[in-house]
Amino acid sequence: MDPIYRSALNRDVSEAQPGEFAPVHLGPIKVWPPVVLAPMAGVTNPAFRSLCRRFGAGLYVSEMITARPLVEDNPKTLKLAEFAPDEAVRSLQIYGVDPYYVGEAVKRLVSEDRVDHIDMNFGCPVRKVTRKGGGSAIPARPRLLRNIVRAAVSNAGDVPVTIKFRVGINEDVHTHLDAGRIGEDEGCAAVALHARTAAQLYDGHAHWETIAELKAAVTSIPVLGNGDIWEAHDAIRMMRETGCDGVVVGRGCLGRPWLFRDLAAVFNGQEPPNPPRFGEIRDTMLEHARLLSTWRGNELNAMRSFRRHASWYTKGFPGSARLRPRLMRVASLAQLAEILSEIPPETPFPPAAMRVTRGKSGGTQTVSLPVGWLEDRDDETVPEGAGDWHTGG
Repeated sequence: MDPIYRSALNRDVSEAQPGEFAPVHLGPIKVWPPVVLAPMAGVTNPAFRSLCRRFGAGLYVSEMITARPLVEDNPKTLKLAEFAPDEAVRSLQIYGVDPYYVGEAVKRLVSEDRVDHIDMNFGCPVRKVTRKGGGSAIPARPRLLRNIVRAAVSNAGDVPVTIKFRVGINEDVHTHLDAGRIGEDEGCAAVALHARTAAQLYDGHAHWETIAELKAAVTSIPVLGNGDIWEAHDAIRMMRETGCDGVVVGRGCLGRPWLFRDLAAVFNGQEPPNPPRFGEIRDTMLEHARLLSTWRGNELNAMRSFRRHASWYTKGFPGSARLRPRLMRVASLAQLAEILSEIPPETPFPPAAMRVTRGKSGGTQTVSLPVGWLEDRDDETVPEGAGDWHTGG
């Protein structure tokens, strides 16, 4: 790697040594390098997953779908549950608060041979979800969590089920150890921890020490860590510091799908290559937009969805601020190509942008919960209305 980038990273972590890390096994699925693309609403659709997969091996999870609408044949939900023909491992994240609907959704996915791996979302911090007792509120009621996980695993057959959750509601209510033990007890293939609380949202630094706590408590299945993987060596550092078995990458790959190429390199004991120059980034952007247009079947709708990706891809490049208002109105592939042609293709990736936050960032919250939610933690009643939410998060 060029010294200018090495300096920008300010790192002192060496590449993996032979035999230092092992593949993650999720039932029959072997994940190497031990890297998982995090489910992200409106992002990890078939187009983005295909693009990321071309840069390196690993596991690539769909954006979240909701159990009840899937059971009820909601067209939007069924569309989100689609996979590209070249996705050899079909990995889908499901959200549900009612064990019945979760069980029925998993039963359908498995019986119709739609998936090879199911992940479950117990970490969404969005207010409209937690205020009804869903998402990251669920682990605060461990009996309800156990019922949901049991319904999924019991209907999954040979398809491995994993769960993803946060540290807890806030600094006073930590739930990650209970959630991890429940996943282990109920037959999950692995558990993953986003090392922030729901109150923290995406603010500040992830608390990697909580991943180490979870790894010490959950000993028979893999534990994956999530939070602040901005460049490839962060993954090595997280695994060495916490003992976790693999990493989950979210915002770090937004506008930088080649991060998976870098991750593959460091896990194979190699120095990651220099970031691509703008000409290569432009080509990647256009490929991403074309894939998205094909999947959506409507170029204008695809470009509307791509606009925020365009901001992430170009962040920090000289002249990008001047182009951004036009990128936020782009309506066609031809228009996108024309705008991008204004940045010289030989322009190097700006070192200052190596660790710039992309996607959701900044700010904390007081977590909105149903009245009395934390007063009777043993209550396993299904929260009313939480399963009606149709979109990812």
